[in-house]
Amino acid sequence: MTQMLTLNDPIQKRILGWIDERFPLPNAVLFFILYLLSAVVARATHNGESSLVLFDIVSCLVTWLLFLLVRIFDEHKDYELDVLNHPKRVLQSGLITLNHLKVLGVISIVAQILLSLYLDAFNFGPITLAWAIMFVYLCLMGVEFFCGEWLEKRLTLYAFSHMLLMPITVYWLANLAVPGIELNTPLILTMLLSFVSGFCFEITRKTRGPEEERETVDSYSKIFGTKGSAFVIILLLSGMLLLQILLLLSLDVSTVWIYVIASSAMFVYSLKFILTFIRYPTLAAREKNETAIALNLLVGYLIVIIATFI
Repeated sequence: MTQMLTLNDPIQKRILGWIDERFPLPNAVLFFILYLLSAVVARATHNGESSLVLFDIVSCLVTWLLFLLVRIFDEHKDYELDVLNHPKRVLQSGLITLNHLKVLGVISIVAQILLSLYLDAFNFGPITLAWAIMFVYLCLMGVEFFCGEWLEKRLTLYAFSHMLLMPITVYWLANLAVPGIELNTPLILTMLLSFVSGFCFEITRKTRGPEEERETVDSYSKIFGTKGSAFVIILLLSGMLLLQILLLLSLDVSTVWIYVIASSAMFVYSLKFILTFIRYPTLAAREKNETAIALNLLVGYLIVIIATFI
């Protein structure tokens, strides 16, 4: 679709081309499930009952808009570097501009604020406060905490600082489901799980074999070596499994062993691809790693959601 776009196409089509390229719609499933996980954990710990309501559809859509905003921030922050490394992308080729993305960003922000205020009965309540904290942190990420040149030279610390947005986001999402929800053990474990899962996927995405490495593109394999980076992924993958099990135990679900086995099976599934990549660090193997980790993340969240309902 991207290669067929021209400046003669309607702007809506060109924006959809950018979304298809940089924020594919199928990824929305993961964002929806992240909200549903946060909502289910919040409600299960608040009143002992896991439930979903029709209005959760609106919250799912706003969650997608939040992560669209994160992508828009990244597009602004990385624009000049992407012009150098990816000149054929929709944005970098001039088919759309940063101003077009700013309009999308404003729409996203307004939707988040309106939903938070609506659920807070149009007062500055716990939901709006949680959103404000998250948004301020996102803005700090956008300006790279006012130390971008220093931070960019420390890729792991850079990723760590950006992944801290995930637990803050989960706290806001939990508040959408249960306004004023207190931090409790299951919710804290969910926040930690989102952080470790996001970190694991980020490092997987930027762990490359020798054939993929480029002088102008940073990667964790440049820092830790191809094998070393793969072992970091395995460590984080193990952390994901441990947190899933602890979360299941903290929710006191029945027949927990069934879900522990399911989570462990996903761990073994993903581990197989990482070990293959260590032996054969090719582009194809790296892409399979990304798919396996993304699937592990998705299924891991689903396992917890299902376990709380049964």
